[in-house]
Amino acid sequence: MGLKELLDELDDDLQSMKGQSLFRNLRRIDSPQSDKVTVDGRQYISLCSNNYLGLANHKVLKDASVTAIETYGTSASASRLMSGNMGLHEQLERVTAAFKQTEDVLVFNTGYMANTGIIQALASDTDAIFSDELNHASIIDGCRLSRAKVFIYKHRNTEHLRSLLLDASGYRRRIIITESVFSMDGDIAPLTEINSIAMNYDAVLIVDDAHATGVIGKNGRGSSEHYPHLNPLPEGEENSLPFKGRVRVGMGLFSSESQFITMGTYSKALGSFGAYIAGPAIIKKYLINKARPFIYTTALPPSVLAASIAAINLIQKDNSMLNNLWKNTMLFREKIKRLGFNTMNSETPIIPILIGSAEYTIKFSERLFQEGIFASAIRPPTVPDGSCRIRTTITAGHSIEDIEYCIGVFEKVGKELRAI
Repeated sequence: MGLKELLDELDDDLQSMKGQSLFRNLRRIDSPQSDKVTVDGRQYISLCSNNYLGLANHKVLKDASVTAIETYGTSASASRLMSGNMGLHEQLERVTAAFKQTEDVLVFNTGYMANTGIIQALASDTDAIFSDELNHASIIDGCRLSRAKVFIYKHRNTEHLRSLLLDASGYRRRIIITESVFSMDGDIAPLTEINSIAMNYDAVLIVDDAHATGVIGKNGRGSSEHYPHLNPLPEGEENSLPFKGRVRVGMGLFSSESQFITMGTYSKALGSFGAYIAGPAIIKKYLINKARPFIYTTALPPSVLAASIAAINLIQKDNSMLNNLWKNTMLFREKIKRLGFNTMNSETPIIPILIGSAEYTIKFSERLFQEGIFASAIRPPTVPDGSCRIRTTITAGHSIEDIEYCIGVFEKVGKELRAI
């Protein structure tokens, strides 16, 4: 097959996507990421950003980035194992480890790279992975690349997870992977039960905290702070099971008996870019030597590292943004549900509004856009057939007036399109 034949086939595929309402276009933003954005010269209320705390255009982060550029330049210029390891990389890891209350942290360039990197490093064709059916694409791809046997358990269904573990024996390692806050549904994994199952069945638990970092927990530390009462074993049973490889990795979920490892990002609530793996120090050392996305990628630039450090320092000093995020979230969710929309058990600032078909969801999104609201239509393969939705995300930066306006538009469009 030559290039012309390839292009013809690709065009046929694109036309098929259009016919199924699955074709995607890019919309260019001509303003900073904030509660309002500019598209084609018009201002829109943004309901589809992950800028939960409104930090993406914060002066403290911008000043830190500018200072880092003036001090260290614009690039790390190599992978960290070559000449790209800078003091800011190590400082960010120390700051993040203290924030997450873990023994150590390794910084990656993206959440996608962190997930694929740790899964490939820890699992092979002699291992078994147990993955929630709604896990992010980066987890799915990491599982595939690892060549491990993958068992998919029903969403948040701990009994199904337990039954799969019971039936799966003879593997070198058994690894459970779940998001804490699910990126398209906005619900939270039952981590207390999942962690207990992991401990009882001698499995390692990896938690994707991408949408939890800076969002849940009293101080925004994520899932470990959201479940501060977690005890991996019932009281009095600490010595009753033959666990292997026990490690002390910190506080909260990371108790002395826990085998819990966290992935998180700086690119969402923290308003910067990049990701991290948090857990035992030996995990960091192993990933430096085994995680291909870390080894073979130019390191994050100084400006990005400085912004992430500034963000963590800022949210630890000031809880007002987190409090405002949750005040706005509760207001929007309560009012949108009162209108009759299905928010799919959302517990977080990610509030999906179930529409149904792809065609209908696109039409709904376009009508919102005409009314001055930027909210994306989510379709397969991101979500299953028949569960297309408008994925709204509320931020600390939204005003009460913005939220009230959005509620009014949703009511108008919902009635117009007979969605409510």
